[in-house]
Amino acid sequence: MDVQVHETAVVDDGAEIGAGTRVWHFVHVSSGARIGRDCVLGQNVFVADGVSIGDRVRVQNNVSLYAGVAVADEAFLGPSCVFTNVVNPRAFVARKHEFRTTQVERGATIGANATIVCGHHIGAYSFVGAGSVVTQDVPAFGLVVGNPARQIGWVCRCGTRLGASGDGGHTCTACGSTYVIKNHACQPAP
Repeated sequence: MDVQVHETAVVDDGAEIGAGTRVWHFVHVSSGARIGRDCVLGQNVFVADGVSIGDRVRVQNNVSLYAGVAVADEAFLGPSCVFTNVVNPRAFVARKHEFRTTQVERGATIGANATIVCGHHIGAYSFVGAGSVVTQDVPAFGLVVGNPARQIGWVCRCGTRLGASGDGGHTCTACGSTYVIKNHACQPAP
């Protein structure tokens, strides 16, 4: 399957885009960006040089991915979510040597209008609620909301919130998957 690029999009020479990926209106993919297979880049997305995006990632409208951002397979980046790459920017001070990396792990969801302050790790299958401001790492399967974002629970791989947040076993009410929560970590049951 070929890459589909809308006529208003700009894909610079040297950008790598995997088969089956769709690039919509007014998108700009910079030289040196790497985008996997079967992704969707919604309207007005910007992908900078050095950014890597895995396979089957959905980047919704109005998202800018700056140098230092890496997105693993099957992540969902909601409309107008924001990624920073410098902690203390000033227009008149060059800080490109201070870029901090942000890793979004496999299957993670970033809600609409959320802000991810650079230098943090968004764990696999975690869920960042809409409008949240992430100022610290988010654990795998963690559910965080608010400003600043605070963990309020855990989510299943399917995205459904798991029951009580105490230690022990938990079963997803939507898909039946089971999880073990222990020492502030969540993982699928063996």
